[in-house]
Amino acid sequence: MLERFKEFWAGTVLHPVVRLFIRLGISPDAVTLVGTIGVSAGALIFFPQGELLVGVLFITAFVFSDLIDGRMARETGRVSKFGAFWDSTLDRIGDGAIFGGLALYFAGTGKDQGDSYLYLCVTLWCLVMGSVTSYARARAESLGMDAKGGIAERADRLVSILVMTGLGALLDLPILMYVTLWALALASTYTVVFRVLKVRRQALAAEAGPSGS
Repeated sequence: MLERFKEFWAGTVLHPVVRLFIRLGISPDAVTLVGTIGVSAGALIFFPQGELLVGVLFITAFVFSDLIDGRMARETGRVSKFGAFWDSTLDRIGDGAIFGGLALYFAGTGKDQGDSYLYLCVTLWCLVMGSVTSYARARAESLGMDAKGGIAERADRLVSILVMTGLGALLDLPILMYVTLWALALASTYTVVFRVLKVRRQALAAEAGPSGS
């Protein structure tokens, strides 16, 4: 659902930034790299220290690079297979850093840290299932099959965990983050199973095709 708003943000709200970067001669790949470094730094520096709100605000400032780089590539005609590969690869790093930073927060035992083995495990499960969700689609497409669908696309996972972590820290209601982690764990698991079964049906249909014709 949240993917639908990408064009609005990149084409309207962030358009002046896109035009500025193009005039300065900055490449879309460089924007992608800087954005990933910023997201990773924010998650791995602030989250483990218990600075959840600061971390979310810092990460949010760099998350917009994911919208800017694609728009820049289209407007400059620099859309390429490597650019798509580069963007997807660094997306995985950024996502891993966000959930990895939260896992380190829950692993900490200080007064400003989560100190929860349960939520450490839930966060790690979200990290793994989020990666498998993306991998399943990419692997299926490399085999000529479709694995789109499910209820936990990347944008949904990213926005929900950042918004609820930030609100939870701002309002001193950590339950918002806890509930979101459980929801993402279940949604990501469902999405992985959904995609596996979808590809299995396509594979069985392809195998049965020649004999049935």
